[in-house]
Amino acid sequence: MASKVTLRQKELKGNKLSLYLDFWPPIANLESGKKTRREFLNKYIYAPIRYKEKRTRAGKTLIPIYSNEKTVNEELTLHNENELRTAEEIRRQWENKLSKPEIYNSFEIEQLKKIRMGKQDFVTYFMELAEKRTGQNHDSWIAASKYLERFTAGNLKFADINEKLCNDFREFLLTAKSNKSIKTTLSNNSAASYYNKFKATLRQAYREGYLTLDLNQNVKGIKEHVPQKSFLTIEELNKLVKTNCNNPLLKKAALFSALTGLRFSDIQKLKWKEIQHSGEHGYYISFIQKKTRDPEEMLNIPDQAFGLLGDPRDPEANVFDGLTYSAYSNKHLYQWIGAAGITKDITFHSFRHTFATLQLAMGTDIYTVSNLLGHKSLKTTQIYARIINKTKREAAGRIKLDL
Repeated sequence: MASKVTLRQKELKGNKLSLYLDFWPPIANLESGKKTRREFLNKYIYAPIRYKEKRTRAGKTLIPIYSNEKTVNEELTLHNENELRTAEEIRRQWENKLSKPEIYNSFEIEQLKKIRMGKQDFVTYFMELAEKRTGQNHDSWIAASKYLERFTAGNLKFADINEKLCNDFREFLLTAKSNKSIKTTLSNNSAASYYNKFKATLRQAYREGYLTLDLNQNVKGIKEHVPQKSFLTIEELNKLVKTNCNNPLLKKAALFSALTGLRFSDIQKLKWKEIQHSGEHGYYISFIQKKTRDPEEMLNIPDQAFGLLGDPRDPEANVFDGLTYSAYSNKHLYQWIGAAGITKDITFHSFRHTFATLQLAMGTDIYTVSNLLGHKSLKTTQIYARIINKTKREAAGRIKLDL
């Protein structure tokens, strides 16, 4: 059955009428593939506000008045005649085209839809997915998008994505200079994390029809390196307790980290009101982790850790008021480590590693340690378990007999 095409008008503000075509039965929209009845022509005419009787040789006739003027506005009349003539010609063209059987079959409509989607921008799509993430994951996605923008110059159509481009982006991440400093190369594990987000976006785009191939399955990821985490033994930690530090506040914060597993950022922002005590739980901290931005959680702290803090002050005051991270404070940290006779490459974060490795070495189960560290996945905590296993293997081989 051929569709009937009717020219219709829709009232607009300013005494105007928009011209559009009305199809019955509805036809498929070439952009979306969905059925539609209307096709607006982006043309309009002026509606008369009244008619005036005029005498001519042929007799009386009614003429349109488009304003309060006493005379007819011939310019508007001519505009209306031209627009209506053009609209009618478009209507006839549509009617002729639709009178032919099956102008667009379902396959052709689907192909047209794929072409339209393929012209859309992948970088914009990636950013939209990034904005939906929360917490640390959001920051990581945004960072990944910056490298994607650098690689693509901010423009990449879905239709231009293929295996070669995916592999080229992989190599780009493995050799790219860091966005934070042009003097350093992006770390392998950061490159792996960003490429995983790129692959996740490919998978999502395939599911939603933007890509015709599941490229995520066809390209290999970047293998993460097991990070080397420096940590202190209990003997080395006790040496530091007995060794003077030129920055007493830094020493106190570092030892607090070794006893609680807290990051520098969480120690720095810790307020007195967050430290609480109950008969059931003892001393504990009720806080929101700065890195993960997870909901408020409770972390039990040992009495020794609380004893480092001194007398409580204003609930809104920072517990470690004045604690800063800088090259100058790091210099005090390295001097303190050296004065204790420790030659390991130790940073402030190493005290968090120390907490984890000592807990596991002393028999605390990995699930509990993972909770104490605030890890979302046991996979992250298992890195420390591998360190302990390696230490055990090395210790087993230290006993040598003269056989």
